[in-house]
Amino acid sequence: MPSIFPSGLYSIVLTAFLALFPTIAHSVTLESDSAVLSLLKRSIDPNTIPISSFLDTWNLSADPCESTSQFLGILCTYPEDESRQRIVAIDLDSFGYDGVLTQSIGNLTELTTLNLGRNKFRGPIPDSISGLRKLTTLSMSGNFLSGSIPRGITMLKKLESVDLSYNTLSGSIPAKLSGLRRLIHLRLSHNELSGRIPDLTASWQLDTLELDNNQLYGNLPNFPASLRTLSLSHNTLSGHITPIGKLKNLKLLDLSNNRLTGSIRQQILKLSQVFHINVSMNLFTGIEVAKFVANLVTVSNLTSVNLARNDFTGPIPREYGVKVVNSWKSLFLDHNFLTGDLPQEFSNASIRMKGSLANNCLRCPTNVTLCLGGQRSTSECVGLNDGSE
Repeated sequence: MPSIFPSGLYSIVLTAFLALFPTIAHSVTLESDSAVLSLLKRSIDPNTIPISSFLDTWNLSADPCESTSQFLGILCTYPEDESRQRIVAIDLDSFGYDGVLTQSIGNLTELTTLNLGRNKFRGPIPDSISGLRKLTTLSMSGNFLSGSIPRGITMLKKLESVDLSYNTLSGSIPAKLSGLRRLIHLRLSHNELSGRIPDLTASWQLDTLELDNNQLYGNLPNFPASLRTLSLSHNTLSGHITPIGKLKNLKLLDLSNNRLTGSIRQQILKLSQVFHINVSMNLFTGIEVAKFVANLVTVSNLTSVNLARNDFTGPIPREYGVKVVNSWKSLFLDHNFLTGDLPQEFSNASIRMKGSLANNCLRCPTNVTLCLGGQRSTSECVGLNDGSE
């Protein structure tokens, strides 16, 4: 829906506000920056600004960057010449400030850090954010922000960290985010984002990509080889997971609660730095557990394994017994079609391990904690090879 306000109206409002803003003798802060801070505070319900909070220290009749002022949560430049000081960081505390974000925020053109996380800001992210060309850190997580991700974010070429998680943002992920070549952390989880995941391979420094708990669909794209954390759980992604095999630096992989299908191929087993794998609640089929799962013991750093709620078959490899005693902290194999006896060590390891073997076709002793929940009915297990000689 087009805006009911003419383009650039917020700049006119800011100019008018500056005319009313009290002139501070020998002000060291650029007046337009001071005005933005004032508009920001005025846009927040004063009943949600408690005593001793950062915003409570913002005396709007004082000079924010003047040495005797106490504006907690902001940082200023200290120019060597006689030019005015500029606001370079806003890092608010998390007291549940309730308000909207003023469009004038885009006038803080020297801003490098904007952290408004874990409050109650609502409404859209202002389009004027495209004016923050020096921004390196943007964190607005844990609010009630709505609407789409502004396309203007893709113009902020110095961004290294973006965290918009735990809001109610909708629409698609801007494809041009891949143009942010300095981006290291991208967290958009727990929103209402939809559409396909864009190809982000051009963001070659990306370390963390968290897109879980959205409404994303389609096949997995190629990802930057630099990724160490990839969390895509609780979406409706489909197709094969072949692109994951290229992520040689990956440490944490969570693809759970999707509609992924096909085989988990050997490339995944060669991700030697992985310590956490969760591919539960998908539709993986067509590969025997003995061929896939046995090879997980070769991943030396692995401590957490979740293969639950798929269609894996075959016996649990004996090598797992050593792993559950020495290194694995959790093992979830429940709701598959595994057969046969348990490795002997499982009866001793269950006390110290998290996990479940329930709802398989195993001969699972009732005194083994991992077996709690029972096994499938005989009719569901007919025709499965239990791996016995």
